[in-house]
This record gives sequence, C-alpha cells and structure tokens, in this order.
Amino acid sequence: MIHKIKLALGGFALLASAGMVSAQSFPQREVTLIVNFGAGGATDVASRALAQGMEAPLGKPVIVQNKPGALGTLTPAYIAKQKPDGYQVGVVTYSTVAIMPHLMNLTYTINDFEFVAGFGRFRYGVAVRADSPYKNLQDLVAAAKTGKGIFFGAPSAPNNLAMFELGRVAGGKFEQISYKSGTETVTALLGGQVEVIVQNPSDILPHITSGKLRLLASASPMRWVEQPNVPTMKEQGFNVEIDSWMGLAVPKGTPKDVVDRLQAAALASVKNPDVAKRLESLGVDPSPLTGRQYEETLQTGYVEMGKAIKAANLPRIN
Repeated sequence: MIHKIKLALGGFALLASAGMVSAQSFPQREVTLIVNFGAGGATDVASRALAQGMEAPLGKPVIVQNKPGALGTLTPAYIAKQKPDGYQVGVVTYSTVAIMPHLMNLTYTINDFEFVAGFGRFRYGVAVRADSPYKNLQDLVAAAKTGKGIFFGAPSAPNNLAMFELGRVAGGKFEQISYKSGTETVTALLGGQVEVIVQNPSDILPHITSGKLRLLASASPMRWVEQPNVPTMKEQGFNVEIDSWMGLAVPKGTPKDVVDRLQAAALASVKNPDVAKRLESLGVDPSPLTGRQYEETLQTGYVEMGKAIKAANLPRIN
C-alpha cells in the first residue's frame, strides 16, 4: 500500500513538473496579436510596432491580425471567449472598456480579462482652420454662446466628450456632426462642414505644419511636445480633459506565468528606443504600464467616463 502511495505521489509530482515546464517554456509557437481597429490607423500601426518589438524577448514571431468593427469592441468580445493559453492576445483599448460599456450592450466586462500591459497613451487636440476667427478657447466659447452655437466634428467618444464637457462647464452650445474616422473628420473641417474638431496628432499635425489648421488647445492632461506653446484646456481656464490608452489583454484564467512572460515582452518592447520612436511619430506617448497598473487605469476611467457621459447626456448606441 505504501509503495502504491509513493507511486501516486511520484506521478503527481511529474504532472506538476510538466505543468511548470510548459508555463516556463511559453511560447512554443507564434503568438497572434489581434488589433481592434482596421489596418493603417494609429492603433494598428502602433500595435504592429509593439508586436515587432515583442518578438525578440519572446523568441517567437508575433503575427498581427485586425478585427475591426463595432467601435473597436469586436476584438475584446472575441478575446474574452478564446482559450486561455496566451497564444491569442488582444489590443483592448481604453474606449472599449471605460467608455463603450456606458453606450453599448456588450458581451464582455473588465472582469473577463487578464491584463498584460499598457503601452501607449493617445493625445487629443482642439483644432480649427487657420483662417478661423477663433484664436483660443475663449473665442470659441464666446461664439458657442450666440446664435445656433458651434458645430464640431468627431467620430466617437472620447473625442466628442471634450466639446460636450466644454459646453457644460462654460455654458456654450456645441452640436456634433458624426464621421466614420479621424480622416473624414479632418476633411470635414478643411471643407468648412464643421468649425472645430478634436483629434489626435497624427490626424492634424500635417495640416498644422502646412498652415491649413491651427491648434487651439491640448484636450489631454498634458501639452503636445510638437506644439509646446499651446496650452491645455485646463490651462486656459476650462476644467476639461480627455484621455485614452492602448493595452493588451488575454482571456481570464490564462496562467500567471504566461501573463508575466507576455508582460515582460510588451514592456521591453515599449522601452525599445526604435519602438518608442515609432509610437511618438504617431502622436502616441510610449507609456509602459504593468497589467495591474493598466487595469487600475481602466477601472478609474470607467467611473470617470460614466460621469462625463451622463453629464453630456449621450444617447446609448444600442
């Protein structure tokens, strides 16, 4: 009987050892990184730069796939249902967890993921045409308090929240005209369809450089490094700012050793000077956050965005 017990314990030890070896040897094949927006956009290009930088630390290829749709929420919904083995990693952005749950019926929650890392922080700016009579936010708000108010263009939240919140705290009237993308939004501003937009550096910097657009304010918590003399909305006297991040997540239940391995690779990639430079060229600030730090950022954002969306009285999409 004692002999049998020893054999059983020995077998259990072998199984435990095999499990440890499996986790320690991850990955044994290529890892797929699924991006929640289409090819060519800032999120896609930034994610591809990150993926390339992760390959050396992981010792395996990182294959990028795009799964756009439903304002970026299709990828999180897909990732939440995948096998928790670390081989399918999703780009789960701030908007899909902190904003969209307040506006859409979704099949996932923040609790359906193990967060791997945060890697990029978007910046936003308030821009008008170069020939616009509005030289600063005070001019814009003054105009919003007269006549029909100001029409602004935005593809979705959080871009539109900046103008709605500005209207709320300053008392002006800002009406949104919706567009499908940042590119369409910029085109609408250049064509005179709207008077102001809130977009990322990659969308508007080329037009600022060419002299077609003017940056009135940074809508982010910080000034733009490319336009250091342009103050933030808060610095101009309006208590308004918006924020957004990019990060990685895997399905709930993925082994901690596997998550840690992915986290180490992602953080090493963000800190790689070549990757950081590519992110900066998109107007994205390289922002290495651990999985725990990124999850905390999303949880805080969920509460803050919920209040902002309620104050702006934004209607639910579905």
